[in-house]
Amino acid sequence: MTFFWSSWITILSIACWAGILGVLLFVLKYKPDVEEDGTTGHSYDGIREYDKPLPKWWLVIFFGSIIWGAAYWIFFPAIQPTNWNGIATVEVDGETVPWTSENELYSELEANDQIFTDNFEQSILAKAGASDATAVLDELNSLQTTLRRSEEPPADLQTQIDDRIAALAPAVEKLSQDPNALKVGSRLFLQNCAVCHGSNAKGAVGYPNLTDNAWLYGGAPENILTTLHKGRVGGMTAWRDQLGEEGIRSVAEYVLSLSPSKGGASNGELDQTLVAQGESIFKEPTNCVLCHGPEGKGMISTGAPNLTDDIWLYGGDRETVRETLRYGRAGVMPEWETKLGNERIMLLAAYVYSLSDRSTANTSNN
Repeated sequence: MTFFWSSWITILSIACWAGILGVLLFVLKYKPDVEEDGTTGHSYDGIREYDKPLPKWWLVIFFGSIIWGAAYWIFFPAIQPTNWNGIATVEVDGETVPWTSENELYSELEANDQIFTDNFEQSILAKAGASDATAVLDELNSLQTTLRRSEEPPADLQTQIDDRIAALAPAVEKLSQDPNALKVGSRLFLQNCAVCHGSNAKGAVGYPNLTDNAWLYGGAPENILTTLHKGRVGGMTAWRDQLGEEGIRSVAEYVLSLSPSKGGASNGELDQTLVAQGESIFKEPTNCVLCHGPEGKGMISTGAPNLTDDIWLYGGDRETVRETLRYGRAGVMPEWETKLGNERIMLLAAYVYSLSDRSTANTSNN
């Protein structure tokens, strides 16, 4: 809030408070002239007006509310919030900080998280035989706190954090076999992930199916943990300007030829002349081969999909593939580290890992 509005609200509040108090004190001190029978001499429709004192219970409540209001200004940042923090405090991230509605929210969230963490360690990790992860989680939490509080964190701090995240992979694998952990993980999935991947985790156009064996960034527990912690930003370059429409058609035909089903029966017979031209364009060092590899099997390191399977993220019909090449694709997987915390991410990773089909080893999808 700007200084002007902060000052305006403060002045208005004090003026209202002082005005109400002044009117009350005036009424209490004012003594009108009364008749011998105790009335003021005023009569309205046969009703005579007496001069009776205000009820004491009402005065106690009224003055009490005024005192409460004054105390509120002292305890909380009600007067000039930009300059007066009040004397009330809360605990946030292990530090005592002035009370604000935001700090109070974070304090309550931390208290709830602590209850969840204690239950997670005692009732979930221990029963799944993964208690060793507790020490790793403590280290990870400590490193993350250092990163948040450091204006210039050590150069290798993020690497240490990434190593600790990867070290949780064995525990995630154990949790993926524990019914209690999976029950909690499924609830977390429905609350946070189902909006994109669907309640059955089978995805939609542009959103990966999590129940197959195809993974853009790898389906091992450590890969899933990294994806959930850090998020992913995928991008497919638009090739319309570089290749032209003829080049787009040729490369699309070659990409369809790599798939066992040729992208589906709706594509009909492929034009072998375009396939040959497309292969030449595809394998130029600065073109598609750079990310998808010489055989079109993709790369986990870049999130480039495997073009040789029958799994298509945006669709495998001829026109959709051409559109992908013309205009590119952009996908964002948000990070969940700051939203869910390390323990919930472990449960979510275990649930996602349990859904995947690990009968065959495939690593990426279209």
